[in-house]
Amino acid sequence: MLLAREFITYLSRQLVRRLTVSMIDAPNPTATAELVNGIIENDLAVEDKLNDEVRELLDQYSEYMRRENVSYQEMFRRIKNQMIQQRKVIRASGRDTGDSMKLSRDKITDLSHQIAAALKKSREIRVKKDINDVRLDIVKGFTEILMVEDKADREARNKVKTIKREITEGGEEYDVLHKRYYADELKRLGIDLNAR
Repeated sequence: MLLAREFITYLSRQLVRRLTVSMIDAPNPTATAELVNGIIENDLAVEDKLNDEVRELLDQYSEYMRRENVSYQEMFRRIKNQMIQQRKVIRASGRDTGDSMKLSRDKITDLSHQIAAALKKSREIRVKKDINDVRLDIVKGFTEILMVEDKADREARNKVKTIKREITEGGEEYDVLHKRYYADELKRLGIDLNAR
């Protein structure tokens, strides 16, 4: 998944905390955060499933690709782009669309529509402001939190790169070090994924 589950949980709690200040009345903020969390996870899982489908498809043609000297990455990108267009899926990765954050602006906007609609539909939650104002506040909250997360991710990558010996990105050692530095950077920037 593009965002770690722990980070999605944190993001959901922060969005609900932000919205309950003046946008919504949520008697049970934990349940509201779980609602938001479910929407984000389910939406991001769509692209994960699509990636799995593309991998399965390419596995069937691996021999042909080797024989014709076709790049796996290039074919993956082409097939995924075609499937995204056919299924009208909004691309989640911001870096694929030129955005600097992990999630694209289009994906954040789409998620904000889904979350605002779910909040309005919920019988336990009372929306106090215009639904579009709520949605815009969700976009703003998403963007602010993801900018901090992006900064932590960049700092963690830079720390791994400063290690004197060569550590290949994507390898097990790189992933372990990045995860540790990433958690340290998030804490330094005021994000505690374990806080309630």
